[in-house]
Amino acid sequence: MKFRQRSRDEPEINLIPFIDVLLVVLIFLMLSSTYSKFTEMQLRLPVANTDAARQRPQEVIVAVSSDGRYAVNGEVVRGVSMELLAAALRAASTAGPESVLIVSADAAASHQSVIVVMEAARRAGLSHLTFSTQRAAGSGKR
Repeated sequence: MKFRQRSRDEPEINLIPFIDVLLVVLIFLMLSSTYSKFTEMQLRLPVANTDAARQRPQEVIVAVSSDGRYAVNGEVVRGVSMELLAAALRAASTAGPESVLIVSADAAASHQSVIVVMEAARRAGLSHLTFSTQRAAGSGKR
C-alpha cells in the first residue's frame, strides 16, 4: 500500500469582514464628528461692570461659624435656637419674602447648622436661598 502525501493547504485570512467592520466604524466616526458642531449651543453671556457698587437692599447674609454660632448681617445671634434665628431673619429681611438669603458657612461647620439656617429661613418666609463659596486656592479659572 502506497499512501500518497496530501498537499497541505496554507490557511488564508479572509480580510473582507475586517474591512467591512472598519468601514462601518469609519462612517460612524465621520457622522458623529460632523454633527457635534451643530449641537453646540451658541451663548452670549451678559457683561457686568464690576467697578460699580452693588445695591444689596434685598440680601440677608447669614454666617455660620465652625462651632455652630450664627450671625445675621454681621450681628451675632444670641443662642443657637431655630426660633431666635428665624426672628433675626424676619427682622433683617427689609424686602419681606422677596429678600435673598445668602448662607456663608464655614467649611468646618456641621451639616446640621446649615440645615437649621434653612429651616429658620422657611419659618421666616424667605424662599430665595443661595450659598456663598470661595475660589479654591491655586484655581486659575474664573
